[in-house]
Amino acid sequence: MPKSNFATAVKVVELLPAAADAAGRSSDIVSLKNATFVTILASLSQGNAAPVTLTLMQAQDVAGTGAKPFDRPVPIWANLDTAASDTLVRQADGVSFVSGAGVKNKQVVFHVDPAQLDVNGGYKTVFITTSASNAANVGSVLALLEGHRYQSATLPSAIID
Repeated sequence: MPKSNFATAVKVVELLPAAADAAGRSSDIVSLKNATFVTILASLSQGNAAPVTLTLMQAQDVAGTGAKPFDRPVPIWANLDTAASDTLVRQADGVSFVSGAGVKNKQVVFHVDPAQLDVNGGYKTVFITTSASNAANVGSVLALLEGHRYQSATLPSAIID
């Protein structure tokens, strides 16, 4: 039997519940103080050709103090048609991703090392924003925090400072 499993090795935080992105949204904010890595996983059910832009943001705390976009590119992968394939395709590094006009179900993955934050400016939290789009475009976003500094049966909260 393995010494750890997904539930004890990865902290899963729902940043955005599934909802229409007609007006654009800002997600919950997660602290990276106890993690060495975070994967942001966005799922889009694009029912309209209006593209959705996903933008990585950073803040100094979970209240959103000093919120600003990332200024250092991170690795991005995308699957622009999950009905046709389960393969994520490497995209150009960036701080945002535009879904395109294809009316498909899509996945977008951002890999964030906390060192890519403005650590000198006191930034230690991340979140994501979605652009205004169309009510037929439904999106959801998860944060998967890995490499916890303190291993235990119950991982520490990432939504408090």
